[in-house]
Amino acid sequence: MSRRLQVIWPILAILFLGGCSRDMSDLEAYVAEVKARPKGAIEPLPEIQTVETFVFDPEGLRDPFAPAKQTPPPRVAVAGSGVKPDPSRPREPLESYELDSLRMVGNLKKDGVLWALVQTPEGTIYRVRPGNHMGKNYGRIIRVTEEGIDLVEIIPDGPGTWRERQATVALSE
Repeated sequence: MSRRLQVIWPILAILFLGGCSRDMSDLEAYVAEVKARPKGAIEPLPEIQTVETFVFDPEGLRDPFAPAKQTPPPRVAVAGSGVKPDPSRPREPLESYELDSLRMVGNLKKDGVLWALVQTPEGTIYRVRPGNHMGKNYGRIIRVTEEGIDLVEIIPDGPGTWRERQATVALSE
């Protein structure tokens, strides 16, 4: 049997090598046709436009990561009650809600200041502290405790007169 294999292997090798010697004239013709094609023009590179540089100078700007400094609005005297809301003071986000629709959902202490967490009807939670404003009646927060938020609201008390009213938002459970 080993003698037969010694004879068959060379015969098989000759047959396989004979299959590789095919006519390759069609391949040579294709390569010649591709080389004969005219060369295409390359588009020039686009012109580089110069961009004016901008240098950011934060000098004199507020740190965006520090809480905004809130000062209580000054009390303006009027005939009668002695106070009225300050129309020139910028309104805070929580002043667009009725006080009854806001809920205190928690509190936290940061740098020795107790902050209250207030949730709007839409579910947004704001962090407030004494001096912030909330409610449609110009409510100014005077104290934050673990049980609730104490406010002073300025409400109309007749034509052209205003008065202060105490209000509280208790911690929701």
